[in-house]
Order: sequence, then C-alpha cells, then structure tokens
Amino acid sequence: MAPTAATPDIFSTPISTNAPPSYFTVQRDHPVPRKGIRGPAPISTNKFYANFFLKNQTTPAYVHPYTLTWARGQGMTSSWGMAISHTEEEQLAFGDVSPDTGAAKYFINPVGIHSLSLSATELGPKAALTTDNLSSHSANVSLHSNSSANPLITFPLVQGMGFVTAVYKGGTPVIETGIFFKTVTKSIRGPKQGMAKYTLYLEDGKVWHVYAYSARGDTFDLTVVNNRMAQAAKPFDGIVQIAKDSGNGAETTIDAASGAYPVGVTLSGSADAAKGTYTFTFQKAGFTNVKLLMYALPHHVESFDDATNRSISVAKLRTTTKGMAMGVVADSWTMVEPNMPITMGFAPWEKVNGERKTLKDMHISTILPVAKNESSQNVDEQSNQSSMYFSGKALAKFALISFTAKELLNAGSLSEDIRKKLEAAFSRFVENRQQYPLYYDAAWGGLVSSATYLSGNDGEDFGNTYYNDHHFHYGYFIHAAAIIGHLNPAWLQNQTNVDFVNSMVRDIANPSPSDKYFPVFRNFDWYHGHSWAHGLYETADGKDQESSSEDAMHAYAIKMWGKTIGDAKMEARGNLMLAIIARSLNRYYLYQDNNDVQPQKFVGNRVAGILFENKCDHTTYFGPNIEYVQGIHMIPLVPSTKLTRPEKFVNQEWETYFNNGRADQVVGGWKGILYGNLATVRPQDAWDFFTQPNFDPAWLDGGASKTWYMAYCAAFMQ
Repeated sequence: MAPTAATPDIFSTPISTNAPPSYFTVQRDHPVPRKGIRGPAPISTNKFYANFFLKNQTTPAYVHPYTLTWARGQGMTSSWGMAISHTEEEQLAFGDVSPDTGAAKYFINPVGIHSLSLSATELGPKAALTTDNLSSHSANVSLHSNSSANPLITFPLVQGMGFVTAVYKGGTPVIETGIFFKTVTKSIRGPKQGMAKYTLYLEDGKVWHVYAYSARGDTFDLTVVNNRMAQAAKPFDGIVQIAKDSGNGAETTIDAASGAYPVGVTLSGSADAAKGTYTFTFQKAGFTNVKLLMYALPHHVESFDDATNRSISVAKLRTTTKGMAMGVVADSWTMVEPNMPITMGFAPWEKVNGERKTLKDMHISTILPVAKNESSQNVDEQSNQSSMYFSGKALAKFALISFTAKELLNAGSLSEDIRKKLEAAFSRFVENRQQYPLYYDAAWGGLVSSATYLSGNDGEDFGNTYYNDHHFHYGYFIHAAAIIGHLNPAWLQNQTNVDFVNSMVRDIANPSPSDKYFPVFRNFDWYHGHSWAHGLYETADGKDQESSSEDAMHAYAIKMWGKTIGDAKMEARGNLMLAIIARSLNRYYLYQDNNDVQPQKFVGNRVAGILFENKCDHTTYFGPNIEYVQGIHMIPLVPSTKLTRPEKFVNQEWETYFNNGRADQVVGGWKGILYGNLATVRPQDAWDFFTQPNFDPAWLDGGASKTWYMAYCAAFMQ
C-alpha cells in the first residue's frame, strides 16, 4: 500500500541523535587535514565549497552562476583577494568530435579567468583563508592579513546567489581585473540611500555592477589606478557586492535587489499522497526589506509553484554545466513534484500500472531452475571482499533473488534458504568484521572504510576513506537490508541490525542538523537535484559524479528502507529525492534529441559520462569503452529505473550505440547490463537474450543475477 496520509515537514526529525554504534572504532584524525576550518565536525565533505579547505585552497568553487577562486597572489590578477568569473557558452572548449555520433567528447568552461577580484590593500603574502558556518547549501569564506588576524573580508557563499557579496571589516577595498577595465563609471545617485554604485565595462564586452553600503556611514570612493585595478580611498566597514549584467533590462532588477544578500538556506518539505513539496527559505542579511535575487536552475523553474514562478525576473545567467539560470526575486522558493513514485515497491514497476508482481506460469517455470541454481552460489564468499562497493553489490544481488523467489515465483522455501544465507553474510558487516572494518571519523564526521588508514593508499575502495561514493557503496547495503527486513520482519527486532543500516543512512542522507555526528545530506545536493560522489580530493573542475543510476538507486534504497522500518518521513524523503533526480537527470545527464539545456555539440553523446561542476566528459574513470560510458548510467536495474530512464531516451540511446547487433559484440558483464536496460523498453528481446541456450554466465555483472533480469523481463511480458 502506498502512503496516503499527509506527512508534514519531512526534514524536521533526525534519524537519530545517538553516537554511532560502539563497534565502529572512533578515529580522531583523518589523512586529509581540516585546513582553515573554524568550527566543529560534522563537516560536509562533498559540497561546492570543499576546494577552499583542501590542499592550497586555490582551486575554484562553483557557486552557480559565479565561480570563485582565491587568487593568492597568482593568476591573471596576482591578487590576494577573491577572483570572480562567469563564462558564456561561446567561451566553451569542446573535445574531438566522434565520427559515429558527431558529438564532442567533452565540453569544459575555461578556468583561471579573473573577470574581477575583490581584495584589500592589507592582504599580501601572509594572507590566510578560513571557512566557517559550513552547511549543506552555504559557507562563509574569510580572508585574513595573516593566520592570527581577524577577518578583513568575509564572503557569504550560497548556491545560486545573485551577487558576490564581500563583507569588509576595516580592510581597504581593491577591485582588480585580469580582463582590463575599458570604462569605470560611478552613478550620480545609488539605487538606495547611502549606497554607492559603479559600473565596470571590461575589454571583453561584459558589464559588471558594483554596490557598496556601510551601516556606519563609511564612504566608498574608487580611484582607477590603472586598467587593471581600482582602489578605495580608505578602509571600509560594510558590504561590497558585484553582479554581472546579463542585459535585457537586468540592471533594473539587479539595482532593486542590491543591499540584501543570503547567508544560508533552510530546507523544508512535505508529502501529501503523490505530491511532494520542498522549499528553500533563504536566510538573509543586509537590507532586510529588500527581496533577494537568486538564480534558479532549469529543473527548479520547471517545478516552481505559482507564487515562485511569478517571481522570475528578466535577469538570467548561464551556468557551467546546468544550462541557463533564471534570476528569481524572492526570499524563498517552493518547488512541487506532483508525481512521486509512492506506488513503487520491490517488484518491477512502471508509472502507469505500478508494480508488476504477477508472472505467467510459463515464465515462472523457466525462471525457477535458474533461481535454484543461483541460490546455490556462496553468498558469504561473494560478499566477503575488501571493497564496501563490491560487497554491497553482492548482498543486494542475493536480496533481489530472495525477493524474486518469494513474491514473483511463489517459491517461499527457496526464498527462505537464500535469505538465511544472506542474513548470515550481512551479519559480518553489522558486526564490523569485514576485511576493512568501518571507522567513525570524528574529524569530519562520517563512516569511512579503514582501508586507507591501514594501507596508506588513498584510492582504496574507490576512495571511500576520503568520502568518495558513499551513497553508491552504502546504497547497496541499505537496499539489501530493506529487502531482508521486508521478507523477515523479525530481523528488524534486532536493534543492532537497524542501528547499523540507519548509521549508513545518516552518513549519506542525514536530514537534520540536530544529528551532531553526520553532516546534513552529504551526497544529495538539493540545489543541483542530484548527488555528488567526489569527496576530499582537490580538483580544478569541482565536484563530480559518474553513475547517475547508482545515485537514483541510493534514493530508492532510502525510500524502501524507510518503508520497511515504518519511518514515513524517511520514505517520503526517498520518494521526493527520486522524483527530483528523475527530473534533473533528464536535463543534465541523460539526453534525448530535444534536450535544450546542454550544448548541442554534446547532446549527441546521450549521456554526460562524468558530470563535473565545470565540465562534462563522455568517458569513465575506468575506461572509454562505450559500454562503460553508457552502461555506468544503467546499473543497477531496479524498480526505479523506468522512472529515471524514460522509454524515449532508452530507445534513442539504443539506436545510437547498440542496435543492429552491436550490443552482442560487447563482452563480459556489460553485455548483461545492456540487455537488462533493454528490458525496460523491449522486454521480449531482453528475455530472448537471457534465455538463449548458450547464455554465458560471464555476461552477468557481479551485482546482477539472471534470476532478477528474467523476472524483470517477464513482469512486462503480459
């Protein structure tokens, strides 16, 4: 039964506020130092601002639509302040064009452009950068004259902010440019009483506006020193704001919004049957009677409620990898997802008819021998690996076989046999006895593999110790546990089992700041509408994520675990995340012919490959084979697959890469992945593949079973 009662604020209640279970060894240190961070753990590791506390702290932060970089005396301006850039589509660089598709291998926004830089004369070689108030959507970045001095400038960073705002605390403002000033003009009268306004015309033809206001009455008078620098006459205590003018009358909108700036975001939401609603309420400072200018991404705009939609202005700026952002003049946004997948359970599912749990007798008789054969495999051995990722995949594989046997094949005793072996294998992880036990890292606040601590290799288990891919790794465990608890409710009576799984959910998707052990939503980014897999590694192109389908799987797993344990708010969050992911993936990751968000030169690739904050690269981290690049967005095949990968997209992708026998040339488990994907649109053809007499088990990925693939096909062959 799908939930029908309204669920009020689904983010208000923590999963738990208890310390993680004691069998997780507590580590007080971490291989990655918390550089310049002021404030206690937990700290978000996978958010847009992470480059500000990694390595030299000089790689960009992509706040959207602006990119910010601490210049630290380097680059185009040699500034010691905060460099600001915004790139237009004509500035993109494209990779080589595929002779097969006509699509560019990648597109990338140029880095290192310092359109403007906000600095102070007091900053120099001893300057230091600190961060504080690090939350899921925002952070403060401060520049100091030296490491022991108070901040001279603080930049409150909030995703989508319409202005780059610098709060000066006695520093003498300097504005520098690597593009060169063409003209600098001062408005005779500022847009608000006591506010100064300058307009900067740069040599690249772009126009920027500067606003300054001091509650203390400090004056702000710029002197153009040369075509690269303008400097204030004296120290300043107040705010300086910079915004790019997109033309089309945007200056009036920007003027009206000047003086107010966001300092944080409060996320709230509710669920009422299939309708999910979520709201960003922006915490603001400055002129409290002025509404904020914030930029919304395409998937936001599509789902705005009526009131928010009426707040869209003429201002618009392109983002690096998310298309055109629209300026919205409002102190909050509300988005509506009217069709959350509340009818989705563990069985094959489609939007119109919901769950498909009834198979024809002839299909059952064909699948049953396969299920019996696969159930004889060694669950313990397959899941006892040095990788949480591969261990989780193995557990989820056998969980699906057990579910299929009981509820699709009507083979209860077979299901029970598999489930008992599965529970025994799962207990190794509940007791934290796996090859690399999990630690609770108190430095950042999270559950991490001990692999890097013990081996010294930061790439062990795909970088789990460095917070890479946690939602993939733990998502498989959560999915497996949801099925175990569904099939055997008695398993849930052991609180140790529940606490273990909940600890994983807390690590990747803690909904509440009341939980002081884990950051709020480590992976899922409610602004971008999908997750980021990239942890504590510095990178010039920002955070990234490869497998969009495993992102969807983690949301599905959370939904089903919530359903299994009777946590209606967790289930609702999973449903809402899935609906948002389905919307965002089909704008930014998965490309049909009519995609108008990503550059047209790139859309022919059908998938992003790896989507970074600053580029899309049609490849994978483990190889460029086309079955890898497309297939990593197909795994695993779960009930939510048909939600996030629409029929039209799947057909177009198949025609582009895999029809006319091309899929049959693929070797190994990727061949099964391709045909499992085909089952979502052509179940008979996929069935014929999986039931062929010469089927090779090597065509099955380690996280997939022939039992589930066949049952999935049969469910839609009615």
